Amino acid sequence: MSENKSNMPEFLRKIVVALKRRPQTIPLLVFGLAFLIYSLNLTHVSHTTARIQGTGMGLCGFITMLFSILSFVCFSNSFPRRKKPNVPMLALMFAMIGAVIFCDIRYRSLIYTALNRAENPIAPELYIEKAYAMLGTHVITLLIGVALILLLPVYSKWLRSIKTSVIVEDNGPLEEIDISGED
Repeated sequence: MSENKSNMPEFLRKIVVALKRRPQTIPLLVFGLAFLIYSLNLTHVSHTTARIQGTGMGLCGFITMLFSILSFVCFSNSFPRRKKPNVPMLALMFAMIGAVIFCDIRYRSLIYTALNRAENPIAPELYIEKAYAMLGTHVITLLIGVALILLLPVYSKWLRSIKTSVIVEDNGPLEEIDISGED
């Protein structure tokens, strides 16, 4: 059999080896989490837009959803296999993420304004509160993903320093092994 040199479980060793080969998977997972946070709470955003009807709320929700999906395409084209990162695609992805963050902050400010205006304020309802909180979480998750992309050279070196080699048992000297097939 074989034995890990690093004394870690085999499934964990395989994960670390995969991350050593493609460390950009870590920010991709964070952006996937951010997309799930937004898309699974899209009902709250839609109900909030319908209730408040602030200027540009629907457009902000549309831009957030569209650019979240398109940023995945840009991300996958930013890091081709065994090549240097594609800087124009990376810049386009950062621009889209910046637009999504701007739209989330704008949407939150429209909610805040509608709830706290002097004349005819909107009564806070559960879905409005959930949309407001979710947008803050979405922005924080996106900022973590951007930080992970910017720190990619740092932690990819750290990942490469982790020992994941496997020690293979020796079968003895090759002269003693009979491969002729004669009995």
